[in-house]
Amino acid sequence: MDKALRDALAQAEDRHWWFEGRRRILAGILRGLEVRGPLLEVGCGNGANLDMLADFGPVTGVEPDPQDRARAGARRTAEVVDGALPDLPVEPGRYGAVLALDVIEHIEDDEAAVRGLARACRADGVVVVTVPAGPWLWSAHDTRNGHFRRYTRRTLRQVLEAGGLHVQRISAFNMWLLPLVAVVRVLGRFVGQDHAGTGLPAHRINRMLMKLLASESRLLARFDLPAGVSLLAVARPIPPDLHS
Repeated sequence: MDKALRDALAQAEDRHWWFEGRRRILAGILRGLEVRGPLLEVGCGNGANLDMLADFGPVTGVEPDPQDRARAGARRTAEVVDGALPDLPVEPGRYGAVLALDVIEHIEDDEAAVRGLARACRADGVVVVTVPAGPWLWSAHDTRNGHFRRYTRRTLRQVLEAGGLHVQRISAFNMWLLPLVAVVRVLGRFVGQDHAGTGLPAHRINRMLMKLLASESRLLARFDLPAGVSLLAVARPIPPDLHS
């Protein structure tokens, strides 16, 4: 990811509709799972999720970028340490919830990355992963963000299971805005538009989009969504004696 985009994300993460809407969806998922801490967020960026995660127990954030790590640590919500997948600088099997939110698509060997998540998770814990969905949505947005891939349900399930996790559910989200995003991304490929989508919209529009995305939390509490711009997976560690 280029420096200009990283700085733009650091400015946007606290207020941008996408990040705030995703936080609200994740809070609903974690409440439904009755998560017990401690929690680990891998690739915590500037720490915008740490306040929300701290509602569920003590939190540790792992972040390799020194500027983002400093921003996250300044929030004083969690312990924030230097590190990256797959070799996390944390005690194996310690965490009741391990989260990698739009992280593994940035890692070439995503199976090794998932193994790192599984190692950190407690035997009775849960791993929550979000990733961009739909290879057909690939655009300049993905290139600028340093993505190696976008996922389907099948490819996400395959890498989670290969990495030592038992998948409980995979759902799409950001469903309502899929038609608009699809038009922008597909047309952008033809006209050569390089749009990373990190700018903060006008306040009313930003608020409306956030509420629209966050409204999916109520649906996700009841069932998996059939389509969306992103995927969310909930998985559990496979006991070592059950590995094939």
